[in-house]
Amino acid sequence: MTRACERERGGLTWAAGIWTWCTQFPPALREVAVLRLVGSVGAGGVLYLTPMVFHQEAFSATSVTQGLALAALAGTVGRFLCGLLLDWGLNCSLPVLLAALLSLAADATLFAARAFPGYLLGQLLLGIAMGFYWPAIELAVPLSCARGPSPIPSGRGFALVRSADATGIATGALLGAALAALGRLRGVYLLDILCLIAMVVLLLLRPLPDPHRRPASADARRWGPWLARLLPVLAIALLATSLPALMQSALPLDLVRGGLRRGALPESLGALLIGLQLGLLVLIQWPLGQALARRPVAAGLGLSLVSFALGTALLSLSALLEGGVWVVVLAQVPLAVGQAAFLPIATEAVIEISPEEHQGVAMALFSQCFAISALTAPLLAGLALDGQGHGAGLWLVMAGLCVAGLLLVRRIRPRQIPLS
Repeated sequence: MTRACERERGGLTWAAGIWTWCTQFPPALREVAVLRLVGSVGAGGVLYLTPMVFHQEAFSATSVTQGLALAALAGTVGRFLCGLLLDWGLNCSLPVLLAALLSLAADATLFAARAFPGYLLGQLLLGIAMGFYWPAIELAVPLSCARGPSPIPSGRGFALVRSADATGIATGALLGAALAALGRLRGVYLLDILCLIAMVVLLLLRPLPDPHRRPASADARRWGPWLARLLPVLAIALLATSLPALMQSALPLDLVRGGLRRGALPESLGALLIGLQLGLLVLIQWPLGQALARRPVAAGLGLSLVSFALGTALLSLSALLEGGVWVVVLAQVPLAVGQAAFLPIATEAVIEISPEEHQGVAMALFSQCFAISALTAPLLAGLALDGQGHGAGLWLVMAGLCVAGLLLVRRIRPRQIPLS
């Protein structure tokens, strides 16, 4: 009886500690983090395991990556439109709500698809949804950080929501791996449908904040100065965002097809390895993002590129070894560090450089880097995998590009007060 009471008391103490930790953030920011957590659980399985779903339908690597590229292309118009509407004062909830409804239609289509046209239609809907989702949900972070009696720096806010993203995506990918082991891989779309319904309910109960509505100054109306300062960040983002796109498209296919000497892995084990990287991301996202938020953004972006270079070099090496699966496992560590360093710091850099009057468009431009990478990287990766039969050359090229990207980091200016 005494031990049971002690366990109950310990559980209450742990829960109280978690709540106390959460209360350091404004309530509006906590609501954004919960919304992103729920959405990421469903998205984790869909983003990372869709290539495996249609690999089971005997789609070629090129066919799978063509669908992913179509999704990226479809999102480009949505991103710019969403950014402009946000700068005109549209509430952040409306684009996110529209994205959730479009994603529901995409999941239903992909769940039923067995042929290439159905797969393309599902990817088209999913791409449009992501185009509306990302600029709005990202801009909601600095707006939420500034609300309430105790505002906090947006860098800490981005570290929190990226931790929520990482936790949700890792959970979704691991649930997808369990579904793969049970032979029910298409269940990832049903899981996403449940999460999207929960998102709609949360948005209706707690709408996201409105963007700033202030008359633009003469300097703020000029796009040239802040766009010029933003270009190095966008160029690095274009390179760095291609890595998550390849983790979602090329890596699953590379694992199930095998390397030069590394044997092919079953879908369930391939999904588990991807879940390992996402699990590592959950563990390090908050402490690393919190630490880098106190340093110039160039430090975080440099660390990201070095980590990505090391991780992709290890993936290339794994194809040359019979026991290469263990090198793939080792590569997940620097790849997770690269993502944990890049995601919150790059977003914070965009907020620091762009004026408040144009942060909607700036977020759309930054989000567009994800779309362009997702459009081009999977297509080129699919051609490389089909042409070479393995991913050794692909990963080696990516390692070289990440090293070259360090030259752009030097052109990023130190932290500065946002223009007004």
